[in-house]
Amino acid sequence: MSLPNSNQSLAGRLMSSQRAVLAWLGLAILILSSGLALGCGPADGAAIASEPASETDVALPDDADDVMAVAAFPLTRGGIESVLRYSTNLEAESEVKIYSEAARQVVELLVEEGSRVTVGQPLLRLKDEEQRSSIAKAKSQLAKAEREYDRQRKLFEQELISEQAFSEATYEKEQLEIAVSDAERELSYATVRSPLAGVITARMVSLGDYVQVNQHLFDLVDFSSLVARVYVPEKELVNLFVGQGARLMSEALGDETRAARIERIAPTVDSRSGTVKITLSIDDKKGLRPGMYVEAELVVAVDNDALLVPKRALVYDQDQVFVYRASAKQGADRHLVERLLIEPTLEDRLFVRVDSKLSDGDLIVVAGQAGLKDGAEVRLLEMQEALKTFGSGAEAELAMARERLGN
Repeated sequence: MSLPNSNQSLAGRLMSSQRAVLAWLGLAILILSSGLALGCGPADGAAIASEPASETDVALPDDADDVMAVAAFPLTRGGIESVLRYSTNLEAESEVKIYSEAARQVVELLVEEGSRVTVGQPLLRLKDEEQRSSIAKAKSQLAKAEREYDRQRKLFEQELISEQAFSEATYEKEQLEIAVSDAERELSYATVRSPLAGVITARMVSLGDYVQVNQHLFDLVDFSSLVARVYVPEKELVNLFVGQGARLMSEALGDETRAARIERIAPTVDSRSGTVKITLSIDDKKGLRPGMYVEAELVVAVDNDALLVPKRALVYDQDQVFVYRASAKQGADRHLVERLLIEPTLEDRLFVRVDSKLSDGDLIVVAGQAGLKDGAEVRLLEMQEALKTFGSGAEAELAMARERLGN
């Protein structure tokens, strides 16, 4: 396949054949990845050198004239997103450590690591014979005190005893009520219960252990509360809002991407790092676990019909950005290049979007532009010549191009 004879015919072929566009895109990316250096040779002919994967230098045929050889890419339209990329570890907002509230022996283990539990479900039981005896004793004493209280109350109402005697009976009954409440609380410590619904992720105690007060027994996590937290530079706040879309990727998920959204934006900026904490909620948490390493992408802008210019084509001159467009034809395989000032309005990893000066099908130089000047004459590489020179990696590059264009 060779380049068309004119820009007009190239644009026609681009519109009629998607295959040609993909081939040129694959070539452009291949040139980028191979680190090609294109330029003029000595006065008796121009040469183009590359470093293929085989590490064997291959030279293009000599050019009869002292004309720079370049590679060009025909512009097309496609989707582009501007994203902010961060890495983080998943966290569970509802996660607790469960401790013993009494010093006793473990007599029954009711759950294991991985067990799903509900609120209030028993997790283990401690030895409680002494506490049950204390309750029985306290209740017996309270029953006796209540009977004495009733008798003293009736006598007081008949004015047969003093107010002080009635007050002492009242006090005795109240103290025994407190004793019963204390004994019941001590008994309740013998059964360790779940404070929330979730999954037991760690067990630190075994059957028969004698645990101490405040000894760590279990870790409990509510997997439905999984979130991702990222820290974004404060200058990016203008592009973020609650409910904004995001994506999560992880090696554990393979090629699968999980949808997420911004749940909360912290109201303050960390003065030391100049960042703001962003909390992302996750729609589908299946297969995700606390501590899992993920890549998070916050989508700040989307254009599904953008004119895409490869970043490889950009030439920077101080604060300005330029591209070279191959335009007027000067013979069998000669073109003049035009230097154009552009203003990228959106960018992703490979492309930028431009809104003016360029059109669909324009040939943009993507390799060899470093030494070009406005109005210079160039020779455009033919497809077969380039593939022969740059090796056999084009198939992989074309596959990436097809995926990039959604083909």
